[in-house]
Amino acid sequence: MSLQFIIDGCNITHHQKFLESSPKRYSDSRVNLIEFIRQKRLCGSENNKIWVVFDGYVDSALENLNESNLKIIFSCDQSADERIRRILELSDNAKNVVVVSDDKEIIFFAKGYRARAVSVEEFIGSKDGPQRVNQDSGESKIGFSAMHKINEELRKLWLK
Repeated sequence: MSLQFIIDGCNITHHQKFLESSPKRYSDSRVNLIEFIRQKRLCGSENNKIWVVFDGYVDSALENLNESNLKIIFSCDQSADERIRRILELSDNAKNVVVVSDDKEIIFFAKGYRARAVSVEEFIGSKDGPQRVNQDSGESKIGFSAMHKINEELRKLWLK
C-alpha cells in the first residue's frame, strides 16, 4: 500500500525545528525543504507520492525539482490551506493520505476525511518517520457528517 503525503510547505519552512535541523545549502528555504525530504527519506518508500503545497505562484527555481513521485504545487490565487482541502476532497482513498501540517483546521479537516494528520515536529523529528506515520492512523471514531453535525450544534451553543 503506497501512501500519498500532502505537505504544507510554508508551515514546515517556518517551523523552528526545520530551521534548526535543515541544511542551508540554498538561499531558498523551499528548495532546502525539498532536498531535506529527499535526503532524510521522510516519506518512506519511493512508491509513496509526495505533494508539497506552497502559497503563491509557480517559481522557476522550484519547477525542475518535480519528479514522478514528488510534485510541487503552488496555490496561486487561493491559500495553501484551501488547496490542501481541495486535494483531500478529490482524493480517491483518503485513508492512504498523510497530511503534514500544524494548522489545526487542516488537521481537523484531514481527520474528518479519515486521512492521517502528522505534526511538523513529528514529521521532521522522527528518525524513522515513515514507520511512525504508518503505525499511528490518527483516525477519528466518528464519520465526517457526524463531526459536522456536532460542530454545528457547538457553534449554536457557544456562538450565540
